[in-house]
Amino acid sequence: MKKSFFLLGFLLINVIGFSQETEIKFDENLAKSLNADEYGMKKYVFCLLKSGTNTRASKEETKKLFEGHMANINKLAKEGKLVVAGPFMKNDRNYRGIYIFNVETVDEAKALVVTDPAIKANLLEAELTPWYCTAALQETVKIHDKIAKTKM
Repeated sequence: MKKSFFLLGFLLINVIGFSQETEIKFDENLAKSLNADEYGMKKYVFCLLKSGTNTRASKEETKKLFEGHMANINKLAKEGKLVVAGPFMKNDRNYRGIYIFNVETVDEAKALVVTDPAIKANLLEAELTPWYCTAALQETVKIHDKIAKTKM
């Protein structure tokens, strides 16, 4: 019985010690640089991209518009206005992809959406809504650049 208590005590001390060693310290400068609130969160605008009403575009026109779509994504990401973008896999809801804009209002996001050639041509339609998430999400683009062997 004494061995059991000793073992339990030993494990408890190690768990407490480990948790103290791995405790992450608050970084005020990083929080400020990311415009984080006291919870480490901030406002974004979530954009759901759906199939648009333009179903008559030729393959060549569609290809050119989507090249512009990708160029616009890269431009907005470099400007820090777009923190996540990506396509959905095939689905039965006409969902095509998402954007997460690093702006606080839907009106700010609308101004960015109209810079997308595929949206302007109605190949895609954008549905915008305010979203609250970790401020660290903004770091995704920097990390992605480090892990992408081939650049888009």
